[in-house]
Amino acid sequence: MNITQENKQWLNDFNLTHPLVIAGPCSAETEEQVLKIAHELKNSDVSIYRAGIWKPRTRPGGFEGVGAIGLKWLQKAKAETGLLMATEVANATHVKLALEHDIDVLWIGARTTVNPFAVQEIADALQNTDKIVLVKNPVNPDLALWLGGVERLYSAGIKKLGVIHRGFSTYEKTKYRNIPEWQIAIELQNKFPNLVLICDPS
Repeated sequence: MNITQENKQWLNDFNLTHPLVIAGPCSAETEEQVLKIAHELKNSDVSIYRAGIWKPRTRPGGFEGVGAIGLKWLQKAKAETGLLMATEVANATHVKLALEHDIDVLWIGARTTVNPFAVQEIADALQNTDKIVLVKNPVNPDLALWLGGVERLYSAGIKKLGVIHRGFSTYEKTKYRNIPEWQIAIELQNKFPNLVLICDPS
């Protein structure tokens, strides 16, 4: 995998004088909520508005997202604010719907990154897309698995790539929801210095 300086161009295109900021609700719950938050963020340092449309839950029975109707809310938020829109995708159907609604940034979540079959399905659905695609670290601290996800997307002709370091799950009691394993993120950056690395503190 030969990730060149060109891969960083999508970030340079923002012409930022500060770090890239991505913000928004964990879940899109109502149209009113999505639009209200988007307008509140419009005049801040936020460049990309994120909202979960499909929510992968550890156990069934909880709120799993509003589904495709939420993509229309993101379309409306984009039209009204000019912010780029981002959401998580976990399978080819999600990808198809997100592309149909012109979502600008798609990210692969930590629970999906651990599954090479799911990542390959997403990569195939995104073949040669010009959208920005971000890969969160897997839930477990496995650099090879994280890199494997990036490699599958790169092999599918996706050039606007980035990774998200959110931290990792642990059985230990800790003050962090997800423990940051900086040495893993640093090793990834050392291997691929032209791969945009974003920190997710949520």
